[in-house]
Amino acid sequence: MREMIPAAPLSMQPPGWQHAWRASVRDPRELLGLLGLDAEAAAVPEAAMAAFALRVPRGFVARMRHGDPDDPLLRQVLPRVDELRSVPGFGLDAVGDGAAKTARGVIHKYNGRTLLVATGSCAINCRYCFRRHFPYAEETAAAGGWAEAVAAIAADPGITEVILSGGDPLSLATRKLAELTELLREVPHVRRLRIHSRLPVVLPERIDDELLAWLRSLPWPVAVVIHANHGNEFDATVDAAMAALRDAGASLLNQAVLLAGVNDSVDALAGLCERGFEAGVLPYYLHQLDRVAGTAHFEVDDARALALHAALVARLPGYLVPRLVREVAGDASKRAL
Repeated sequence: MREMIPAAPLSMQPPGWQHAWRASVRDPRELLGLLGLDAEAAAVPEAAMAAFALRVPRGFVARMRHGDPDDPLLRQVLPRVDELRSVPGFGLDAVGDGAAKTARGVIHKYNGRTLLVATGSCAINCRYCFRRHFPYAEETAAAGGWAEAVAAIAADPGITEVILSGGDPLSLATRKLAELTELLREVPHVRRLRIHSRLPVVLPERIDDELLAWLRSLPWPVAVVIHANHGNEFDATVDAAMAALRDAGASLLNQAVLLAGVNDSVDALAGLCERGFEAGVLPYYLHQLDRVAGTAHFEVDDARALALHAALVARLPGYLVPRLVREVAGDASKRAL
């Protein structure tokens, strides 16, 4: 049995989520050294690091398997030479975000709901990120005190749901999030708020008393859509964060990406769905990879994806089976496979 890296005792953890974020591992040599994989460091390409930096919270590192270069959590964050290959069909904006922009940081693709790219910041740099090439410097809804984004929402009475995305919206200070929701309170046709965030999984310290008080104060039903790709991403700290979010009134869903070498087996997918449910999270989507430059090595072909999903349907009760989907630019909704 491989040795697990113990998480630091709670009393030794940096105080507050901002400190934990600043203490994230940014050097691949340090990351691999923590895992007993020092010899692997020579294979990490500097060019991939320069194009998309490494960033991973130490609590997430603690869930990786010591001595295993194929650990599914490590594979999600470690730069690899495969990212430097130019592959036909993989571009900079695979899902048509640019064409769907209606205001600064506002993306309106689907009827009744609009997405705010709240910030470009995130606590972890996932190597398969579909917005790894997004022009965040010019396109964040928080710029200018949210004014342009809220004005665009207020001008369209058909918008009933606002989705906070990024980057990761929970990387913003709670006071900044409250600034947005105070403005949205004045928009009568907004009826729901959705938050897409990886932070409750990778940096569960973010779910603090201030954030929970803000959630409880909101006048709308709130869905928090977390992002976990493997059952090993859950531990006691993540379970506690999920329990706190539920206690604050949020409905919890998970969206995952089907990733070669991470979760492309029935056992891994079933384990993710079951472990998430133990933490109070229902499976929502299993996405086929968005074909963004630098991510081709993660792709699972459609035939295999469909076979895996069919096996999952045969193995689990319906409420534990996510929908297998792909986002196609210009479609009116996610496309079911």
